[in-house]
Amino acid sequence: MNEYCVEMTNIVKSFGEVQAVKNGHFNLKKGEIHSLIGENGAGKSTMMKMLYGMYDFDDGTVKVNGEQLTKIVPKIAIEKGIGMVHQEFMLVNELTVLENIILGFEPRKGMRIDFEKARADIQEYIDEYNMDIQMNKKINQISVGEAQRVEIIKILCRGAEIIILDEPTAVLTPQEAQQLFRILDKLRENGKSIVFISHKLDEVMQISDRISVMRQGNYIGTVNKSETSEAELAKMMIGREVFLNIERKAATPGEVVLRVENLWTSGEKENSKIRGINLEVRAGEIVGVAGIDGNGQSELIEAITGLRKVEKGKVYLDGQDITNFQPKKVREAGLTHIPEDRNTRGLNRALSLKENIVAVQVDDKPFAKGMLVNNKEITDYTTKLAEKFDIRPRDPEMITQSLSGGNAQKIVVAREVSIGGKLLIASQPTRGVDIGAIESIRTILQEVKEEGRGVLLVSAELEELLSLSDRIVVMYEGKISGRMDASEANEENLGLLMMGGADTAKGGAA
Repeated sequence: MNEYCVEMTNIVKSFGEVQAVKNGHFNLKKGEIHSLIGENGAGKSTMMKMLYGMYDFDDGTVKVNGEQLTKIVPKIAIEKGIGMVHQEFMLVNELTVLENIILGFEPRKGMRIDFEKARADIQEYIDEYNMDIQMNKKINQISVGEAQRVEIIKILCRGAEIIILDEPTAVLTPQEAQQLFRILDKLRENGKSIVFISHKLDEVMQISDRISVMRQGNYIGTVNKSETSEAELAKMMIGREVFLNIERKAATPGEVVLRVENLWTSGEKENSKIRGINLEVRAGEIVGVAGIDGNGQSELIEAITGLRKVEKGKVYLDGQDITNFQPKKVREAGLTHIPEDRNTRGLNRALSLKENIVAVQVDDKPFAKGMLVNNKEITDYTTKLAEKFDIRPRDPEMITQSLSGGNAQKIVVAREVSIGGKLLIASQPTRGVDIGAIESIRTILQEVKEEGRGVLLVSAELEELLSLSDRIVVMYEGKISGRMDASEANEENLGLLMMGGADTAKGGAA
């Protein structure tokens, strides 16, 4: 009998002129957890979306339980026992958990939906896998972790034996991630076969039996977890050694450069309204902000940088009241900002590298003289920064749209860091970039601190916050739920605070 329940060989997939997968290979044994890793754009999610039938494959062979499939759509994938939990959950917010699980696959008693049978069937899965979900609640009333468990039960109810999880821990607290891993272990014990797509190498090493690596659309290799390490996996992913754990140097804090007093703002949703936050950042230190996305981190940064109206409270930059200043005036006061979404607020992808590099200084000397733009000065400056920050290719005329996510992010980082100023706000600075760019950006943030500037770092990656921050504050539902020195912080106590646990603050402004 064939030991593989999935075999994907010589897979090719293009989107227009972009070849997303050039030479894809992947196989999955029955009853294993097989992780698929790679940089952003490596082709790993595309491979699994082809297996689930969301994309056609242009060339290659796909076999499921020994049967070759020439055409796959989600309906066929489900019939073959394949289920996929996407990064963006496919749930209807206004329906209950129960209604979402059975949607499209409702058990019937005559002409009516048999809710009693549905409830009993779902309860069996809840008991079997120790999943904490409440069937009567609407999706918009439950946590992200609970929504993910709903997705898992939904595909189990549809008969999934092969389960694909795409970046499943990206929105979870450490405690929720460990709960997910316990569920996955139980699924594996019960003979389910699991594909785990992730960029978090520590989690991959914890949960996997085997690990496959892709790079730039190509299959690089497969290794047993017991025979590899995080460093070796990182090298396979980008083709060289990587050092992600920056050695944090002791801070020598100077004067307060940012002071936020009793700040209140509106929010994109009820839980993200800012409600009376007090915060300080000093010169020569990095203050990290932790929290599950949607708990007010974005609104806090927008209020400080002039992108959102402050309803009550004050923001001081180097002693100057900048409350409700326009963004340009905030910059002039000495604040630089790496925004969380580089494409909407950090770059104009239709413009060239050099135009983006000098975007906020193009009217200033030496880049302008009166009404005239000094193209040579701009080109020379861009070339220097491209070399210093390792932006590839180095061509100042290159249109930014054609650059990878990591190099596009380096443009934003290079521009904001090189301007100088008293305070750098770095919001999700390594989100959506590859491991090599993560290493580079983290090193740069450490250098900014050593130069004596203050850094306010917002990140969804606890490992990043623990590696770089001197002090950490945690946000929950628009408030600070705790604050501590980095020496006291770990994933467990930060995770508890991220879920609204007890405030461990020692008093005073963080």
